[in-house]
Amino acid sequence: MTADEIFAQPFGLLSDVLKARAVERPRHLALAGEAATLTYAELDRMLDRTAAALQRDGVARGGVAAVCTSTTTVEYAVVYLGTLRSGAAIAPLAASSTPEQLAAMLADCDAGVLFLDASVAEALAPMKDRFRARWVTLDGSAAGQPFAAWLAPEGAQPAPPASEPADPFNIIYSSGTTGTPKGIVQSHAMRWGHIQPHYGAGAVTMISTPLYSNTTLVSFLPTVSSGGTAVLLPKFDVEKFLTLAERHRATHAMLVPVQYRRIMERPDFDKYDLSSFEMKFSTSAPFSAELKADVLKRWPGGLVEYYGMTEGGGSCGLQAHLFPDKLHTVGRPLPGHDIRLIGEDGVEVAQGEIGEVVGRSGAMMNGYHNQPGKTSEAEWWSPDGLRFIRTGDVGRFDEDGFLTLMDRKKDLIISGGFNIYPSDLEAVLAEHPAVAEAAVVGVPSDRWGETPVAFVALKPGAAASADELMAFINGKVGKTQRLADLQLTDALPRSHIGKVLKRELRDGYHGAAA
Repeated sequence: MTADEIFAQPFGLLSDVLKARAVERPRHLALAGEAATLTYAELDRMLDRTAAALQRDGVARGGVAAVCTSTTTVEYAVVYLGTLRSGAAIAPLAASSTPEQLAAMLADCDAGVLFLDASVAEALAPMKDRFRARWVTLDGSAAGQPFAAWLAPEGAQPAPPASEPADPFNIIYSSGTTGTPKGIVQSHAMRWGHIQPHYGAGAVTMISTPLYSNTTLVSFLPTVSSGGTAVLLPKFDVEKFLTLAERHRATHAMLVPVQYRRIMERPDFDKYDLSSFEMKFSTSAPFSAELKADVLKRWPGGLVEYYGMTEGGGSCGLQAHLFPDKLHTVGRPLPGHDIRLIGEDGVEVAQGEIGEVVGRSGAMMNGYHNQPGKTSEAEWWSPDGLRFIRTGDVGRFDEDGFLTLMDRKKDLIISGGFNIYPSDLEAVLAEHPAVAEAAVVGVPSDRWGETPVAFVALKPGAAASADELMAFINGKVGKTQRLADLQLTDALPRSHIGKVLKRELRDGYHGAAA
């Protein structure tokens, strides 16, 4: 069956699409990494060997394989796609997580195999006995069985995965510093909507964010399903991004706003030939109208901003190149996406009023892995019985149907494209014996978009410096969650009902966290 015939069906598997691409364009470059490349024929054979090895080790439909490395490589992409071919779900974990977080996530997903590198292996070594996963190293290190030795032999053929639409495609974990982060289970049906071949076979996409991020996957998956080329950056670097984009004649890119800012601020940006670009995308964090305008003015090709959640639900899209007067918005609901605004009472608000954003579409998570209570909290049901996902964001539709975000109900901080939950950081600060109360807010940052800052009130008679408390918390959380500043205060400002007034803290902050 050809790729076009597969896509003509209501549902299909990415694995089958990639096998068809290997027949249709065997010599076309599929993956271009720093140390390796694979054509579609070579990729297909590697996926078969990976899937066969996983099935040999008991990881198949109903099972999970996890992957956690400090860089993005061709091997990482092979493991991701090969796991899907085995019929199992893939759980990509952030290497910036603490060892305790990684151990908790591995236990939660019950991975049978963990693909990792030396740096992650070193961090997990003291806790290896906590989980059953077999270690396979993607960097050739001796921390586990090297990937090349673990693979099934050349010519190995896995059993067909026979995955169903509701089967888990991947489990993406939210950030968190206490307890077990929530595992967002996305189904094959949900991902089928993300992999339609709308980029075209000539697409060359710059992959400059980690593959454990949903942001990356909504660009990576349609690239390979289209039969295009994914250029994998080990880590984001402005000069390397621009150099490779020029060299490969890149046509597409997905970048978070802070990456756009760093690129546009580069003094020699205009010397690079980026005329091959057809479309650029952004998501995951607030994208200022001024920055969008600068990208439109100086970077060839269109610009689309997506607004949505890893959990799925409803998404909006802003075609900035077509609506330059709407750059302050996140666009209109995508086709087939139902987005509504509800009040504190759970009832839809009137047109033009502010409310919490809830959404529904064909792209919705199954739920949070092993956490039905959290899943229920994330849902809103319409009067006619339709399931929506709550975003925690507050917004308002204008008269043209464009959504403007006003604030984030959950106080979520998005730093460098990564979610940070203030309540998690506040809980860690509360563990210090000198701390009476703490509040964490996100403040603007030129480098990260937003960055977390803490305000702490000490217990009567207690003594602790701001530097001491900064060292205390930053030694307990992941790299992406570390505080940029901490200020001591006599007491936190509160409303008449005792709620901490975080907006006052945020607006009154004049530190140097940027």
